Amino acid sequence: MIKSKILFIIYLFMGTTIYAQTLQKVQEIKAKSQNPLFHKLGKACKAPAFECEGWWVWGSSVIKGDDGKYHMFVSRFPKSLPFHPGWMVASEIVHATSDTPQGPYELSDVALTERGAQYWDGRSAHNPRILKEGDSYYLIYMGSTHPFSSPTAEQLTLESPWCIVARSNKRIGIAKSKSLYGPWTRLDEPILKTKPNSFYSFLTSNPSPIVEEDGSVTMIFKGREYIGNDKYSDMALGIAKAKHIEGPYEVQNNNRPIFQVNGQGEAEDPFLWKDKNGYHIIFKDHVGKYTVESKAGAMAHSKDAIHWTIDEDAQSYSKTLEWEDGTVTTQGQLERPFILFEDGRPAYIFFATMDGPGGFENATRSWNMVIPITK
Repeated sequence: MIKSKILFIIYLFMGTTIYAQTLQKVQEIKAKSQNPLFHKLGKACKAPAFECEGWWVWGSSVIKGDDGKYHMFVSRFPKSLPFHPGWMVASEIVHATSDTPQGPYELSDVALTERGAQYWDGRSAHNPRILKEGDSYYLIYMGSTHPFSSPTAEQLTLESPWCIVARSNKRIGIAKSKSLYGPWTRLDEPILKTKPNSFYSFLTSNPSPIVEEDGSVTMIFKGREYIGNDKYSDMALGIAKAKHIEGPYEVQNNNRPIFQVNGQGEAEDPFLWKDKNGYHIIFKDHVGKYTVESKAGAMAHSKDAIHWTIDEDAQSYSKTLEWEDGTVTTQGQLERPFILFEDGRPAYIFFATMDGPGGFENATRSWNMVIPITK
């Protein structure tokens, strides 16, 4: 009994020490940061912005409606399937509302769901971005399909036919509505397809668009190149433009990714915005090429949205979070950043996150979270 108590005290002491060291490290990195975003991140809201019992939930996008409410569009897919690659074969986009930007958001309705394998987005709708242009609302999202019956949890693996086909069918498309409550009309063809002999010859995904002053659209997206023998490249980022939000879209960066990627790590989950100083993006830096830690956020800037410079102090967010109740955790995953602007300034940043020690297979729950951004 005495030995057990001693071990418990040692364990408690070690845990407290690690906690203090982690907190100190995060505070030091943020305090020293010259990054325009990182040192302005406040303490994360402890209550989930959105969580859905029985479902995995992932990336979100938020807009303030004419009704004064905040409207979130967010991916969800059944928890009966493994998280990865469940999102690839069974995701739908739902609509939730809140009276405050930080939530919690309450489920309102299903915006986009399965509509049949014959459609390009017939099996999965994911990665939503909500925009308003004129008197219409637009959802720009990733869709995919496959010709098989719905898989069981045991059948669905990264090497299974469902995953192989659905991954290769990922494309970016659009749906529109006069109301945030729908109904939504989907375009029958993707707005950004693949192109042979390009860095996006295998798939297109992760759209992050903005509407320019003249009504045109600039969109950053993720692509992969098909390199033969059932293999594809690392994830890369590109820029596409269109004179109107419904397209057609043309990729601007001469079939080359924004940053050199293969052999140097992968980039995904971009978020694009524009202000008086030009264009800015944050994105997930998988191997820590530009950041202090792997899978943290990196930041880059551009005057024309085509030629980009990585920030000198590039890290824009960390997987290790300090919460409003004073606790500190390192999240299993932290992805799909989305910044909500209020009165023209960044006010809140939303993330998709999950518990576990890292790796999608280790999670027991996922939710959308939010961090206030200080002035």
